[in-house]
Amino acid sequence: MAIDTPAKTSAGHRRKAPSGAAPRRPGRRLWVKAVVALLLVVEIYPLIWMFLTSLKSNDDYLNNSTWSLPTTWQWANYTEAWTTGNISLYVQNSLLAVVPALALMLLLGTAAGFALQIMVWKGRSLTLLVFLAGMMVPPQMILLPLFTAYFQTGLSGTLWPLILTYTGTGLPLTVFMMATYYRSVPRELFEAATIDGAGILRAFWTISVPLVRNALLTVGLVQFFFIWNDLLIALTFTNDQDLRTVQVGLLNFTGDFGATRYGPLFAAICINVFGTLVIYLFLNQKVMKGLTSGAVKG
Repeated sequence: MAIDTPAKTSAGHRRKAPSGAAPRRPGRRLWVKAVVALLLVVEIYPLIWMFLTSLKSNDDYLNNSTWSLPTTWQWANYTEAWTTGNISLYVQNSLLAVVPALALMLLLGTAAGFALQIMVWKGRSLTLLVFLAGMMVPPQMILLPLFTAYFQTGLSGTLWPLILTYTGTGLPLTVFMMATYYRSVPRELFEAATIDGAGILRAFWTISVPLVRNALLTVGLVQFFFIWNDLLIALTFTNDQDLRTVQVGLLNFTGDFGATRYGPLFAAICINVFGTLVIYLFLNQKVMKGLTSGAVKG
């Protein structure tokens, strides 16, 4: 039987589609491309508009159209936002609050997930339900008791209220996600480690932590954006201007005599938005590569 190759098919005849094959729909592909293009415009255009607005002068922003280009490109707005607007201090405060809270959250959440799924002890199912119940508590309900507790313990006026509150509010979700990930880890690895004489701490640090590093990166990325974009908790516990985080600083961003300088304000917003966007794009690729590579082969 001869095989019909492109060389043997005449240019004037078309090959018949196999019976049962779905006909091609070029119109459908066009609609898909149109929807994707529309979504890109919806996502990208606000970023472009925000960047162009950050380069406008105050008179240009107030007197000209909102959608017009800057008459003069005020690159000094970024310098003013970083120095005069204290964005550098606000970014530093956010990092000092977010990084320790994220480290504590991941450490305690990983240890709790290991204890709830790998270790066998009485009451672990009830303990997991208690952690899950913490996800159903609205943060607004705990702000006043926490504020009173921090004031009585002398922690007010520092970044410790933010660190402790971020750790406590993010821990239930972290424990739930890490416990779920530990379910897919083969128990034979820990049994073999126990036979070789490894204790609980050694099995946790040398075996379980490398296996769940992909989950740590994923959970850390999710929790980082939750904490970094927080306004309610930071606004409640930062009673000093020198302790403001980025979100609180942007809320109170004003110029001389209380007047709003829109150019430096949008420049500060761009610093915050594009900085976190770069972090997301970089870490997102790391997360996807780690999750697709797989941790165990067998």
